[in-house]
Amino acid sequence: MDYETIRYETAGPVLTITLNRPAKLNAYTARMGAELADAYQQADQDDAVRVVILTGEGRGFCAGADISDGAASFDTSPGGTGAKNFGAGRGASGQASGFGGAGFVGAIFNCRKATITAFNGPAVGVGVTLALPTDIKIASASARFGFIFARRGLVPEAGSAWFLPRLVGLPQALRWCLTGRIFDAEEALRGGLVSEVVAPEDLLPRAQEIAAEIAETTAPVSIALTRQMLWRLSAAESPLEALKVDGGFAMALGATGDVREGVSAFLEKRPPQFPGRVSDGMPAGYPWWDA
Repeated sequence: MDYETIRYETAGPVLTITLNRPAKLNAYTARMGAELADAYQQADQDDAVRVVILTGEGRGFCAGADISDGAASFDTSPGGTGAKNFGAGRGASGQASGFGGAGFVGAIFNCRKATITAFNGPAVGVGVTLALPTDIKIASASARFGFIFARRGLVPEAGSAWFLPRLVGLPQALRWCLTGRIFDAEEALRGGLVSEVVAPEDLLPRAQEIAAEIAETTAPVSIALTRQMLWRLSAAESPLEALKVDGGFAMALGATGDVREGVSAFLEKRPPQFPGRVSDGMPAGYPWWDA
């Protein structure tokens, strides 16, 4: 796919995906959603990519859906112009429901690579919910956030009614979504939406620092399994669900070259060179949720 609304740039093991409609504060369109889905699926298949950083070009991360068509911007009925934002009768994820193939939401959620969002500026509506499936979120001190759906007569989308309470807790999710107000980066930090706030000029260097730590010290297959286990099993009704999964994977990985390399590197006090690849090294039983 040729990208019109994002940039896809690799530097060693780190891929940076940049929302790239700066004149519109990177406002979301269905085209952007399709490009994000394609980019994350491409990253998932590329063993050279270890970590993905998602950020925005210019002074905004994403100002939400493109409302340049005015009051009809969300109207997907016959004759409406909402298809530009949502596609014909579909939500912002690009699909009616379900994680399997659910547009960019499914692509990010199912990606086997660690994912970092660097919020460089305002992120409201779908501009913040599109980043919820990413693993680590940091923000510039100039960033602003808002789950503004109720103020537009809409509902939280892109799976955010599932993601947001798991990230920040139900009381905080309710307060942000029911008021729909804009809040600053420090409140996002206190509420658990982001894990740190840095000066604007330090944002990308900090994201790259985190990415480098992951890429240089961890095993790709371990990362792929770990992010799926944490996302999917943290919501299980009991730890028994996790126990059904983690023991089998621990034993399967114990016989692999990755574990031998990890232990050897630790004992020899040197950087590890893990041989495992997600393209052909995922253990039997993965994906367990489809079994």
